[in-house]
Amino acid sequence: MKLLNNLTFRVLIAITLGILTGYFFPDTATKLKPLGDLFINLIKMVIAPIIFLTIVLGISNMGDLKKVGRVGGKALLYFEVVTTFALIIGLVVANLIRPGEGVQTGAVQGGDVSQYAEKGKGMDWAEFFLHIVPSNAVKAFAEGDILQVLVFSILFGVGLTRMGDKGQPLIQTFERLSRVFFNILNVVMVLAPLGAFGGMAFTIGKYGLATLLPLAKLMGTVYTTMILFIFVVLNLILRYYRVSLWAVLKFIKEELLIVLGTSSSESALPQVMDKLETLGCSRSVVGLVIPAGYSFNLDGTTIYLVMATVFLAQVFGVDLTLGQELTIIGILMVTSKGAAGVTGSGFIVLASTLTAVQVIPVEGLALLLGVDRFMSEARSITNIIGNTVATIFIANNEGEFDRRKYNRVLGKEEEEALTNYKY
Repeated sequence: MKLLNNLTFRVLIAITLGILTGYFFPDTATKLKPLGDLFINLIKMVIAPIIFLTIVLGISNMGDLKKVGRVGGKALLYFEVVTTFALIIGLVVANLIRPGEGVQTGAVQGGDVSQYAEKGKGMDWAEFFLHIVPSNAVKAFAEGDILQVLVFSILFGVGLTRMGDKGQPLIQTFERLSRVFFNILNVVMVLAPLGAFGGMAFTIGKYGLATLLPLAKLMGTVYTTMILFIFVVLNLILRYYRVSLWAVLKFIKEELLIVLGTSSSESALPQVMDKLETLGCSRSVVGLVIPAGYSFNLDGTTIYLVMATVFLAQVFGVDLTLGQELTIIGILMVTSKGAAGVTGSGFIVLASTLTAVQVIPVEGLALLLGVDRFMSEARSITNIIGNTVATIFIANNEGEFDRRKYNRVLGKEEEEALTNYKY
């Protein structure tokens, strides 16, 4: 009975049942998509208010506006360095394993990619970056545009901080509102197994495990690369501050399973923010880094985009020169930053990259349609782990990480931890 009350266990059971339902009853499974969509919509309902309140309270509690700018600057620098590493790793592995060699385009069931190709050709990235600043704050909240909410929240927090003591009554009201929204989130999380079941059943039922066989090498290469990135690069980043990656992953295992079931990193965004505060990161750092990272620190998406580009080049026998590969890295350093803000983002960003390179047929995207959903889980999980690590790193770097709280939450003896940890 105690096991059934464990959310991790219930989500695991739901994912297993979803896979079995999708495999044995595909027609029924494809009709279960609304279950996953319902859960994601419930999460989206509280994302914008939670981000707004977390950022505003974090900045107002920080008090020092120079510190706010410093934390934001460090976060953006960190994002650029780490995503560049992700691009290079993806490029190197794709060239070493060469997953596109021997793939026959006729052996893979394609699909209509014209919509992605047209949107990719017409993408105006200058317009995207202008879009970061909301012309209507209410619209930003209504549409759940996280980046726009982030910008408005920072400005609101700065304005509230400049009020000094006069702003304290409003801050206290926001504190109470924050608790209300996190209580709503706790109620919504009861439906997490249902969302994971619906999302997984739909994926298996619609696309089927058979679609994986022709592109199994690509999937294996992408998954292997992301595992290497997480357990080598991100692990080394945390080890610098003597934080255990395994312990952190165990702490957020429920959120990772929800992301696995729903194929959406949004489904775990508020919970991860709450857990990072519980783990010892200050509210101000969490509020700035996580929402910004959602658009600027998409490690999993970055790896997938560069590997998919090289894969398609190999399929069509295009021998990319070093200069062309460096060009791809340069393009993706910009285009991948907008992936979270565009509907159908993966294919649209990939189409815009292929259009810019001009040596790989954009029609090749049809090869990826059948397996993209299966790789979406890996992208989303890597993205959310990457942003979790980024937050812990920035919090430590800023001296905004409570080591005693971290040790207490992860069940370590405080005396032993303080003996082994050098401040």
